[in-house]
Amino acid sequence: MDYIRLAGERGQANFGWLDSKHSFSFGSYYDPSHMGFSVLRVINDDTVSPGAGFSPHGHQDMEIISYILEGNIEHKDSTGNHYVIPAGEVQRMSAGTGITHSEYNPSQTDSLKFLQIWILPNVQGILPSYEQASIPQVSKLTALVTPDGQDGSLHIHQDAAIYRLVLEPGEAYQLETGSRFGYLHVINGAAITDRLTVNSGDAFGLKSERQQHLRAGEQGLEALWFDLPAKAS
Repeated sequence: MDYIRLAGERGQANFGWLDSKHSFSFGSYYDPSHMGFSVLRVINDDTVSPGAGFSPHGHQDMEIISYILEGNIEHKDSTGNHYVIPAGEVQRMSAGTGITHSEYNPSQTDSLKFLQIWILPNVQGILPSYEQASIPQVSKLTALVTPDGQDGSLHIHQDAAIYRLVLEPGEAYQLETGSRFGYLHVINGAAITDRLTVNSGDAFGLKSERQQHLRAGEQGLEALWFDLPAKAS
């Protein structure tokens, strides 16, 4: 492993209505040793209280992916989109030349939990665009976001892809990077490797020409696997 990021060592911001854990430097949290991995710039693990949320704010030239873990998120943006995204769905917003949006927890009783992911685009100044989808698990490794939107995945403006890895308890899997970089972020369960066991919120990165054998723990494994271009992080 070339990079290890443990959940308990992440940055954290707690505003009462929002409890956010930052895998990489974000907002008031800054650590020069955790600035991203390849073009992966942000993974925020956000829990939003009932009825609360992010008021309208702007983004530009960034690929923003939300993966809803629990509850629902209500999205509104300046291009006219207004949707409620339930748990299990994936949302992709390309900020491009500039977009303003808000994100709220529409429930008055249940918390919202989601991963907010930012990936640097390989093109700037495009028109803002939006997608969301419920993508069923069709294999151990299922594409959620890809450069060409293949196999029902969402489209991203970068030579990068996000896959959902789901393993049954004790099931094994071999991660390989080839000429690229890879990053595994655990959502639920555990991945047991020859070096360490990574649990919910933990992550590790692999650079080019790496292989990593892992086995799911007693509760199985759900994780995101990022296939990234090989470049200095």
